[in-house]
Amino acid sequence: MSLTFELDPAITPALREGVLTLWADVSNAGGSVGFVPPVAVDDIRPELVKHFVAMAEGRTRLLVGRDEEGAVAATAFLTFNMHRLMRHWLWLYTVMVHPRHQGRGYGRDLLAAAEESARTLDGIEAIRLTCRGGIGLEHFYGSCGYKEVGRVPGAIRVAPGDDRDDIFMLLPLT
Repeated sequence: MSLTFELDPAITPALREGVLTLWADVSNAGGSVGFVPPVAVDDIRPELVKHFVAMAEGRTRLLVGRDEEGAVAATAFLTFNMHRLMRHWLWLYTVMVHPRHQGRGYGRDLLAAAEESARTLDGIEAIRLTCRGGIGLEHFYGSCGYKEVGRVPGAIRVAPGDDRDDIFMLLPLT
């Protein structure tokens, strides 16, 4: 079974809780989505509120993947670059697939849905994202067509003595 993707779903209490639960489960499984385990839903809530504010202001779009039961199983936030000289590309943030669904190709499906969504947006010529080094994410994104375009060594401190590279990836759409 595959996921069903929707861009800009209605923000309901069920969706909010689904995204929060997904984010906590991904983080606690070691996913590199802005937190390190252990993390609770209440730790994540302020970050999700920031995403929702950006959505309300028209700066961010939410892509949700739902499993066969209708549960939130994957997300990505497409965030417009607000710098006047860089509006031709957007950022892809908080790219997540629930751990119970990993290994089924859903990450590739999510990235393909994000690319398809970005192609529908006027003036968008590329997608940029960053990923944490040390766990091979750059290889996964590379296999999905993204190219590494920059790296800041040791920019992400996961824990004392555990610094990771911040890797910049780009997917041209033109």
